[in-house]
Amino acid sequence: MEREVIVKWRIKETETASVLKLLPELAEKTKKEKGNLAYAIYQSEKDPNEIILHERYVNEEALDAHKNAAHYQTIVAGKIIPHLEVREVLFVKPLF
Repeated sequence: MEREVIVKWRIKETETASVLKLLPELAEKTKKEKGNLAYAIYQSEKDPNEIILHERYVNEEALDAHKNAAHYQTIVAGKIIPHLEVREVLFVKPLF
């Protein structure tokens, strides 16, 4: 069963520029993962410190593989999460 995730980050204002520099590599490597169907990163027009990620994977195993991938551990766990004020992860399903 496909897994779809919406992730909301609120970056500490002093860290936004450095986090934004990490996102191209994160997106490039994630899109190449086996089992990744879609990966998009958005920045709020009203608040540049707010980032939304929309992710789709073929199944739970592919999502788990993403979270355990070296690039995720290095970039997200190691370099981004420590600079967030808020991190919200929503597992969603399409209604129609």
